[in-house]
Amino acid sequence: MINIRFYTLVLPLFLLLFTHNGISQEKIASSIDEYNKLIKAAKPGDIITLKNGVWKDVKINAYGKGEEGNPIVVKAETAGQVIISGNSTLNIYGEHIIVSGLWFKDGDSKYKSVVQFRKDSKTFANHCRFTNSTISYYKVADGIKDHWVDIWGKNNRVDHNNFTGKTSPGTTLVVWLKGDEHIENNHRIDNNLFGTRPELGTNGGETIRIGTSANSMKSSKTLVERNVFANCDGEIEIISNKSGDNIFRDNLFVGSQGCLTLRHGNNALVERNVFLGNGVSKTGGIRVINAGHIIRNNLMVGLLGDGYRGAIVVMNGVPNSPLNRYHQVKNVDIQNNTIINSGPISFGEGKDDEKSLAPENVNFANNIVYNATANQNVLFVDETAKINFSSNYIDASTPAKGFTTTKLNWKQLKGFPIPTNQNSDLLQVSKNAKSPKNDITKTVRQTFNAGAFNLNANKLPKALSLRAGPGWKPNIVAPILKPKDITVNPGVETLRKAVSNAASGSKLILKTGEYILEKKITITKNITIIGDKDGASIISVKKDIEKPLTYFFRMAEGTKMLLSNVIIDAEDSDAKYAIVSPDKQESGLYDVFVDNVTFVNFKNTNGGSIFKAYNGTKADTLSFINSRFQDSYRGLNLSYDKDIMGFYNANTIILENSVFKNIDESAVNYIRTTPTVNLPGGKLVVKNCVFSNVHNQEKGKVLKVNGIQAVEISNTVFDDSYKIKSPVDLKGNYSFIKNCLINRSGFVKVSQGAVKENVLYKNPKWEDDELFTPSEKSPLLKAKNKVARIGLKQY
Repeated sequence: MINIRFYTLVLPLFLLLFTHNGISQEKIASSIDEYNKLIKAAKPGDIITLKNGVWKDVKINAYGKGEEGNPIVVKAETAGQVIISGNSTLNIYGEHIIVSGLWFKDGDSKYKSVVQFRKDSKTFANHCRFTNSTISYYKVADGIKDHWVDIWGKNNRVDHNNFTGKTSPGTTLVVWLKGDEHIENNHRIDNNLFGTRPELGTNGGETIRIGTSANSMKSSKTLVERNVFANCDGEIEIISNKSGDNIFRDNLFVGSQGCLTLRHGNNALVERNVFLGNGVSKTGGIRVINAGHIIRNNLMVGLLGDGYRGAIVVMNGVPNSPLNRYHQVKNVDIQNNTIINSGPISFGEGKDDEKSLAPENVNFANNIVYNATANQNVLFVDETAKINFSSNYIDASTPAKGFTTTKLNWKQLKGFPIPTNQNSDLLQVSKNAKSPKNDITKTVRQTFNAGAFNLNANKLPKALSLRAGPGWKPNIVAPILKPKDITVNPGVETLRKAVSNAASGSKLILKTGEYILEKKITITKNITIIGDKDGASIISVKKDIEKPLTYFFRMAEGTKMLLSNVIIDAEDSDAKYAIVSPDKQESGLYDVFVDNVTFVNFKNTNGGSIFKAYNGTKADTLSFINSRFQDSYRGLNLSYDKDIMGFYNANTIILENSVFKNIDESAVNYIRTTPTVNLPGGKLVVKNCVFSNVHNQEKGKVLKVNGIQAVEISNTVFDDSYKIKSPVDLKGNYSFIKNCLINRSGFVKVSQGAVKENVLYKNPKWEDDELFTPSEKSPLLKAKNKVARIGLKQY
């Protein structure tokens, strides 16, 4: 047993010095007008100094023709004391320009870039540098998808900066390859501190993206090294590699809920990086897609992610994949990595009907895994016939295919585990031309062994002693958002913007009127949305929208939404879902509580449903009370993990005093594959509901509950599904149906200990079959059935 301590490193700072060949002239600018005059006349070697103070609402163009060794420098009088605020931006272009010492904060920007290495679509930067600066919590106007740094041109450098607190949509730093001017660019992104980035809840929350899917087959040759990524939780792809021939080395990832993702593009080198989970959920390592990559000498400690956020994830591919999907993993070499107390390594991850190509010609060799807990350390989601497993070692309670079980001996160096020279098994290795000549500390491998470290190594990786960030320490204070009640007016996008801007715990109060969506809403915080109970608060999709919305609301892990008194109407849209779970394999619990909501016109038959749970996700509670589901294709669909033994997508589902009417398929499809239904797992509670004309087919089921341990149905009506043979099939000791009425909807089946009690097969005798109000002679009334009211409650 080894004791692994998790801590955040204190990062030393450095002093940035500029040296010039020849004579330099320093000139002072006290205003943007003075600056514009000076930069226009700047010559190689000139230094333009911006006076300390707040520079608000300024467009700073740093340009000219510097020379190698004699750049044009724009710098702060005192690093960190020139504040760029308000509606401001910085454009760097030309040759050999350096900008240093600025602090972008207190933003209210309408620009799409805080810093960009170009003037326009024709004028770019080459051999330029943005350094020793900070961008923190720099806000942009609502609706703008911005980037903090956009790198164009060639041979540019972004280094020794602090980027903390991006909350708006859009990647923090982007390298562009659109045009020949940017191919094989040799950019350097080094020694930066990428600080807190809260979860965005949708794509576009990456910290670094290099390229795009459209340009992913182009060579970028960008170097990303010696950066620190701390609490970068924007989305699953912390770094998104989308081009070829890039290098990622000596970087430190600390408590960041995502992965270094080789999303598109080929021939990446990923080496000597350190990933520390620090006890944070969803922390991942390296996700592999496409071809020709080398992944070696990396250290993963305490990563708690799984699925797409595992320690090393080798994905399945799509046959004849377009550029924006998943190319098959081919010709990839994964060697000499060390994984300690972390989530599983996964091969063939994402396998489904689309991603059907297993990895091919993958060499997985000389890796070691240690785990002190009884976790599943290696997952094989698809076949591994074309993966070469050689000389891998595991010390864990559960053996793994492709690994030799051994007992690893460790020492500790400053709290980090190092394998000692007592590990003779680790000397049995498999080498090839891509095997590392040095270990993770850059020490020569005189004796080649498995794992990232030389045996008995006496120093730590460079990633654990980085001098990242500027040479001055910014005192960054995160804005404090307090929950409050917010009235939201009807209109286009007003609701989505209100959700985005609200603090966690806030209550959004809607008026009577229509709330029209142009974009999907992601719930990344605890939020309450309350419509006008005495009026009609309608949530709909803009008609003739260019890109149809897949869903209205998406939940993020760890969040809770309370939604009441609204109508969610998908009429005249192609929306598939009203509410969906987090994305695939995002397994953190979430909650949805719905009260007095009408869901109507969700008629998309291409997999549509009013609620959908994606693969690998789990809700704690889904509660729908006093609500109506009508004129739609499917109700609640939680069936996509039916092939995973024992897994189910919600701990508890509650349906109470609610109506499902005119639903083409099942009202609820809630599935668990299990050897016996009596094993703990899953609960459906149905009280005082009405199911009318639901899945009206011979083999239809109103409620599909295969494998769910506890299904409790009481005081409920199944009506007018006249083709159905059985509306529900209950099995197991924990399931029952009591005091219910079945009319023209087949016969209830019970077996394996399930209980059927006081089930009436009678006409409900409606007074109003739209509102489902019983007549005075109805057997639904307690006075008639002598047990309890069946159907909707009276208030």
